[in-house]
Amino acid sequence: MDTGEQHDADDEFVRFWQERRVCFLSTRRADGTPHLVPVGVTYDHATRTARVITSRDTAKARNVRRAAGAVVAVGQVDGRRWSTLEGVARVRDDAGAVRDAETRYAARYRQPRANPERVVIEIDVRRFLGTVRPSERRPQA
Repeated sequence: MDTGEQHDADDEFVRFWQERRVCFLSTRRADGTPHLVPVGVTYDHATRTARVITSRDTAKARNVRRAAGAVVAVGQVDGRRWSTLEGVARVRDDAGAVRDAETRYAARYRQPRANPERVVIEIDVRRFLGTVRPSERRPQA
């Protein structure tokens, strides 16, 4: 049964991930230590997909490629409100995926500069942490 509280929690969560703020991405280096960097993140709640645009030779892209199937995390904070998304990441370099990610990035942040080396890190979100989280129900696509 869908209650107003569930709907309100999802609405607040989606708004939180649409507001313009710097996020952080955590990946794992080859030696197992965490690599934490500031990034812009977009999130599609209907598909539970987070996206980070970057250049193909960045450490974050290399870390994701090397550790195929590894879990990464992206998070953001606003005072006492915070949210972290965890999931399995992959690097995509096909033109359609990159163009889609750039369009989403432009809607949340600003039009990204031209970059022929751009790729997108797509995260299949499987876990939500924080004070701002969606309801437990999976959204209807």
